Amino acid sequence: MPLAVGSDAPTFTVKDTNGNTVSLSDFKGKKVVLYFYPKDDTPGCTKQACSFRDAIDNYQSKDVVVLGVSVDDEASHQAFTEKYNLNFPLLADTNKTLVKAYDVDGGGYAKRVTYVIDGNGKIIHVDSSVNTSSHASDVLAALGL
Repeated sequence: MPLAVGSDAPTFTVKDTNGNTVSLSDFKGKKVVLYFYPKDDTPGCTKQACSFRDAIDNYQSKDVVVLGVSVDDEASHQAFTEKYNLNFPLLADTNKTLVKAYDVDGGGYAKRVTYVIDGNGKIIHVDSSVNTSSHASDVLAALGL
């Protein structure tokens, strides 16, 4: 079961697409869309990532950060990002720390679950019934943005 709305979001520090260290605390005061997906460059995951790519201006104009997470490594994330011109960071959770902390471990991959975390580190929205094609606009609508 995914974590519940109203609970504290587990903190984390991991590497992103470019090898930069990213922590949840880096985004204090901002909403963060933390979306977990099974694998880079697969049909559903590509649709989902491209939906966020195409909507990123809407997110950024509302001061909302988008972070994708899978258990793929940085090299896989770099290739996926370059192939589809992704314009937001992907987090490399190779040791499955995040997938376990956020209760989305699918046994070798991350289950497709999205969390929205407020600026104080509380989970304010959970989506575990993701439509990969419209996910970015679905999250914006759920947040009333």
